[in-house]
Amino acid sequence: MELTGERTMPGAPTESYWFARHQVVYRWVAGRYAVGQICGDIGSGEGFGTQLLMDAGARSVFGVELDENASVHSAINYPVSNFIRANVVALPIATHSTDLIVSLQVIEHIWDVHTYLQEMHRVLRTGGILVISTPNRPVFSPGLARKGTPLNPFHVEEFDAEQIQQQLTACEFAEITMLGLHHGARITTWERINGPIVDAMVVAATTSNWPDGLLDFVTTITAADFVVGDPPDAQDLIAIGVK
Repeated sequence: MELTGERTMPGAPTESYWFARHQVVYRWVAGRYAVGQICGDIGSGEGFGTQLLMDAGARSVFGVELDENASVHSAINYPVSNFIRANVVALPIATHSTDLIVSLQVIEHIWDVHTYLQEMHRVLRTGGILVISTPNRPVFSPGLARKGTPLNPFHVEEFDAEQIQQQLTACEFAEITMLGLHHGARITTWERINGPIVDAMVVAATTSNWPDGLLDFVTTITAADFVVGDPPDAQDLIAIGVK
């Protein structure tokens, strides 16, 4: 698979920050909700998240991904899971069939958010759990107003915590919990000296010029460099809803 500037994957040094930022949420979800469950990864991308769910003790895992190359890659590299090429707003999955659905860093790419959430609600059994994550607009795109056009060309719309909670409520999810993913001590220490790490990586990727100090640090970042906490000032929002 080629690096697109948006889909992350393991084993790419310049992607270490973004990969870890995804990985830590998959691990957090898997450790709390996946054991013994039928799980779906909606917008599964490269596919590594399905393996993390299986490794945590899921009974079975399926991934749904629209991109053909990603679907083929996933099926080859993660044969323990089942992968389906489909649009996330029209899931070819039976109603009330799934215990846990994970959809990380997907909602910001969706034109019809309500249908996307309704489809996952339909697929979940009663009492099933949905976990989504998305960049926290006030932090990821400072100054971007609600409904504004994101600078990231891959994003349709970016959200704040209140918007995500409202969307889940409108699709009849209950017991909604809003959390946030934050930089841990090692990254915040680096940022106090060098400035925001995301800004530095965007410039480096845009210019194809990675300063040695930045690249050396980025390649050492792991899931241990992030912490899950409250939504305010979080890098990513994490929403948990129950059907």
